[in-house]
Amino acid sequence: MYKVAFVGTGGRASAHADAYQHIDEAKLVACCDLILERSEEFGKKYGIKPYTDIADMVHAEKPDLVHIVTMPRDRVETMRIISELGAPAATVEKPIAVDVADWQAIREIEKTTKTKFGICHQFRWYPALVKCREAIESGALGKALFMDASAGMDITNQGTHDLHYANFLNGDCQVASVFGNTQGWDRNDKNHPGPENSEAYITFENGVRMLWNTGPSAPRVGDPNTTYQHVRVAAYCEKGRVLWEEFGKWEIVGPNGTESGDYGDMKQWWANNLIAQAGFHKDMFKWLEDDTKPAGTNIKRSLHEWKAVLALYASALERKPIDMNTFEPSIDLVDKLKAAMGVS
Repeated sequence: MYKVAFVGTGGRASAHADAYQHIDEAKLVACCDLILERSEEFGKKYGIKPYTDIADMVHAEKPDLVHIVTMPRDRVETMRIISELGAPAATVEKPIAVDVADWQAIREIEKTTKTKFGICHQFRWYPALVKCREAIESGALGKALFMDASAGMDITNQGTHDLHYANFLNGDCQVASVFGNTQGWDRNDKNHPGPENSEAYITFENGVRMLWNTGPSAPRVGDPNTTYQHVRVAAYCEKGRVLWEEFGKWEIVGPNGTESGDYGDMKQWWANNLIAQAGFHKDMFKWLEDDTKPAGTNIKRSLHEWKAVLALYASALERKPIDMNTFEPSIDLVDKLKAAMGVS
């Protein structure tokens, strides 16, 4: 029976905790928040012990898996503490970083840590998206040729979401090069600073190409009165295609006909979200059992995906494609990009 603890007790922490209704091999034991009242409220809700100090919690409870559910700016130090305390595994909310400095710091942690870090791209386990990947993996649609991924929020909020789901459909192949541009600066969310619009032409290492578009210029596929309901990814293959929209339809079109559906309604979306979240947690437990089977959203993969975001920034600044193998972002990359766009 795996022991589970939480750092951060906001809404996303509840989504992580509620998913354990689908998991038999784990129990929730503790939570930690700097604000005592929040920690106590979360602890009472789930019948677990509240703490205000991470080290006290880890030393006393010895959790196997710690869910780090904090704002991006707090994650580096929390990950460092969890790593130094020797927690066997931890999950981290997405995106893994928001600029160059925190990406570099997390990359240094990854080089030496014994903690197994997974990043919470839980929709990798969303039933309809899994069905789309299985259709491609079966070979019935032929080789993947081109992909199209987009999101209504900016690249820091949702850009790594649809990049990861595209990677998932493409056999988790890494990005080889990025050629893109950006516009403006999104000031609506201070916790996720980034360009208002971004668009890039991606080449993966297996030769598949992709259009990657985030922000108001991206297609609207969910409720047009929202900014968050427009995450989508499509793959076009030799003999057919697949499409998945988080708050819209999904379809698989191939030689044998069309299979399709939609997200249902918000009640069904939440139910499937918890199933997907549980799938992520179970993958972390499998990784604990077998070092050779890292979680599908492991830290190394997520660091590469954020590097693709930084490569897009560099491409917009330098007006040329960026080779991911040789790219090393400068610490002032974001400041240079903002200055070039005339953003104060």
